[in-house]
Amino acid sequence: MKDVVVIGSSNQDIVIKLPRIPNVGETLLGGKSSMIFGGKGANQAVTAARLGGDIAFITKLGRDIFGTNMLIHFENEKLPKEFILIDEHEPTGIAQIFVSEKGENSIAVAPGSNGTLSIQDLQPFEDLIANAKFILMQLEIPIKTVEFVAQFASKSNAKIIINPAPARPLSDDLLSNTWLLTPNEYEASILTGIQVVDISSAQEAGAILLSKGVQHVIITLGENGSIFCNLKGSTHFKSFKVNAVDTTAAGDVFNGALAVALTRGESIIEAIPFASAAAAISVSKMGAQTSIPHLDEVNEFLVDRFI
Repeated sequence: MKDVVVIGSSNQDIVIKLPRIPNVGETLLGGKSSMIFGGKGANQAVTAARLGGDIAFITKLGRDIFGTNMLIHFENEKLPKEFILIDEHEPTGIAQIFVSEKGENSIAVAPGSNGTLSIQDLQPFEDLIANAKFILMQLEIPIKTVEFVAQFASKSNAKIIINPAPARPLSDDLLSNTWLLTPNEYEASILTGIQVVDISSAQEAGAILLSKGVQHVIITLGENGSIFCNLKGSTHFKSFKVNAVDTTAAGDVFNGALAVALTRGESIIEAIPFASAAAAISVSKMGAQTSIPHLDEVNEFLVDRFI
């Protein structure tokens, strides 16, 4: 059995770096392109694996060259292949990512096989899910699958962590089965109707989410750090200052690192600085999984800042 089970998407990212994000109808020349492994589920799974987590990753790829390359990649990252499914009809998911010189990004996703990861697909893994310490999910797979896992795991000792991205409304049933919810400002705004623009509005949004049955909430605020809320109160964590090159996957790295720290027995408050450090390192590098740090990098980063 595994400490962390990540259930989610895998994408082939096609990244173009440009001076700025193109406007609608505009063709912008002068960029550099690269192909990088991505997808929110895969980013979080690879993060957890690189940081020493005992992890299983359940995902679905297409039977195509992108899927074949990802299988090799996941094997290299020491993610067990017995949990990786193949769709015989849909292609592997693809994400087109524009990255500006400021590190901003704009992303469009064709879900492909991610959109067919069904409840039936997960039935062979019910024991794995029920016996995990933490289940980490995102929203690039069908919402019915996410809701099923949360309801199923709520009957076991597994704790559900949901990173509600891409942003969409969630049912009260799903929220009530969520141990930890980790939205960013925009996602928290969609979930609560509160325009999250600062610490105060983040605390207000966190209180609404707690009232819906979520046990713990972390709202990430980019360069303004994060807010942790539960029924005992809220705590603001400052971000680590780095030179941002590309913010792609920063939230995914935060979530994967957070899950690993929690499996080590750390409290959420103890785990957040570790997760924030991993995310800070990631934004200083280009790409999704190419930017994910290893454990020694994060430890060294933290030592340098707390000596």
